[in-house]
Amino acid sequence: MADRLDGTVALVTGASSGIGVTTALELARHGAALALAARRAERLEELAARIRGDGGVAVVLPADVTSEKEAGRLVERTVAELGRLDTLVNNAGVMLLGPVEGAPTDEWRRMIEVNLLGLMYCAQAALPHLVSAAEDGPRQVADMVNISSVAGRIARSGNAVYNATKHGVGAFSEALRQEVTTRHVRVSLIEPGVTETELAGHNRPEVLEQINRRFGDITRLKAVDIAETIGFVVTRPRHMIINELMIRPTEQEG
Repeated sequence: MADRLDGTVALVTGASSGIGVTTALELARHGAALALAARRAERLEELAARIRGDGGVAVVLPADVTSEKEAGRLVERTVAELGRLDTLVNNAGVMLLGPVEGAPTDEWRRMIEVNLLGLMYCAQAALPHLVSAAEDGPRQVADMVNISSVAGRIARSGNAVYNATKHGVGAFSEALRQEVTTRHVRVSLIEPGVTETELAGHNRPEVLEQINRRFGDITRLKAVDIAETIGFVVTRPRHMIINELMIRPTEQEG
């Protein structure tokens, strides 16, 4: 069936919470074996147990993708333990908002390291395996899904550095797509609006208050909404790609 991923392997970064968890469960439901990556190993073990309990295959690979060496080892361990790599979901990310003036610049570095460099390191390490999967894999196509944000399209006061990282993810994804698309490696960009996850909770209290004031009354997206979208993207027929997809809550204006 076209919507099955049987015989394939998917690596999901940031798989310890939110969109990462639900995406791993969704891809397992479609038949993929899962490599689960994040820094919090105990949460990955819980997720792997859920997947195995449903009859799926999952390996736990704790890693910090901001290290180029760890990102490379993560990909190599995926291939060593599961035999191949057909799908990479670059989901690891942080959102630390606030004005530029007086900002703690360690937050800037953290976002650049996770949102942009970590994604790039994983993408580069995975590429040779994705190309091989497209050449000889069961579906004759491979997928890289990069998780961005509405902030990757719309710049907003108080979001400057987060905007910069997510705009960078969009530019990187499109340029990479052009490099590899004729080899049936599909690079897709997903841009969620406000979603009910732990992501915003890492902000300073005054920033979190502003976020809640702005979005408090709307019905937010659920992580599963994004996961189901990713499942749809990677199960399309070989001859088509969904390049870029923005998903907002119906009530979100900007």
